[in-house]
Amino acid sequence: QPRAQWLAVRAALTQLLARDGADPALRESAELRRRCLVPRAEVAMHLPAAIGDYTDFYSSREHATNVGVMFRGKDNALQPNWLHLPVGYHGRASSVVVSGTPVVRPKGQLQLDKADASKGTEHAPCRLLDFELEMGFFVGGPANRLGAPLEMHEAEDRIFGFVLCNDWSARDVQKFEYVPLGPFGAKNFATSISPWVVMAEALLPFRCATSAGSQAEPVPLPYLRDPNYSSYDVQLEVAITPAGGDRATVVTTSNYRHMYWTAPQQLVHHSVTGCDMRPADLLASGTISGADASAYGSLLELCWQGTREVGPLCDGSTRKFLRDGDTVSMRGTCLHSSGYTLGFGECAGQVLAAATLPPPPPPPPPP
Repeated sequence: QPRAQWLAVRAALTQLLARDGADPALRESAELRRRCLVPRAEVAMHLPAAIGDYTDFYSSREHATNVGVMFRGKDNALQPNWLHLPVGYHGRASSVVVSGTPVVRPKGQLQLDKADASKGTEHAPCRLLDFELEMGFFVGGPANRLGAPLEMHEAEDRIFGFVLCNDWSARDVQKFEYVPLGPFGAKNFATSISPWVVMAEALLPFRCATSAGSQAEPVPLPYLRDPNYSSYDVQLEVAITPAGGDRATVVTTSNYRHMYWTAPQQLVHHSVTGCDMRPADLLASGTISGADASAYGSLLELCWQGTREVGPLCDGSTRKFLRDGDTVSMRGTCLHSSGYTLGFGECAGQVLAAATLPPPPPPPPPP
């Protein structure tokens, strides 16, 4: 449905649910409240949409720089294309799961000699399992016709709303497989998202400058120039609870403003070749890292490629990468100057040992 209808539904729900809303139907009828409102503790949350296609980007300059410094050195941290277009790759929609779904440690081909790929591999469980702190957005509105790219002025009408996203990553699997076409099995085993979609309209009061401020060196090509170039002030955090732990320990805090390429630019670039963008397609931001080490959005950065310990956690243990039994939980919050808070809920998943059969998902909602 077009954006005008999303906004009409949102406005109607607001009037029904607001304490001083114009529609008193729920406030005045206990029977109607009983029929319409269900306690959250009694609800099994599902994916918010039947995801058609999933694409992950690599759009935080701070994150891309950190990873580049680790693997190529400071002078070649960013690849030549990075400042010219939103780098991305096609993910796997079938393995996008709702918050609370356990994640089985993947197996893959691991390089036997870290310094010499020619010595071959072994098939083994991933040893360098990582989280990636991201946000994603759902495409809405009628699909553009195949062969007809979206233009920047159309992007706002096609971005329905945002979720938290953990694009789990098997770093050692990726090391051997990614040349020359990029990640494959290292990224296709699980992507967790929060069940609550925060509409773009709700985020307008939190629009802010990106950490880049502007895109001047170089200036993007005309189709990527956004006259409203900005992001949103969403405070993000990641916490880890070890197996048997009694509480979560926050290991990083970041912010969605740490984006160089923004959601409208990602959407427009995705369609520049004429790709049709359909309702319920999911596009993720890529790992969101700030400039300070306390704001890094992955363990790869927090432990700086295994040279630092992260923690301690509640049981006194530290981490370089995730262990079996660890629960990773992500949260996002917007704080308005007037005092009200907008939350994204939680995006969480527990790591299960390789080859573990996870419990079945909750039954699908009735038609």
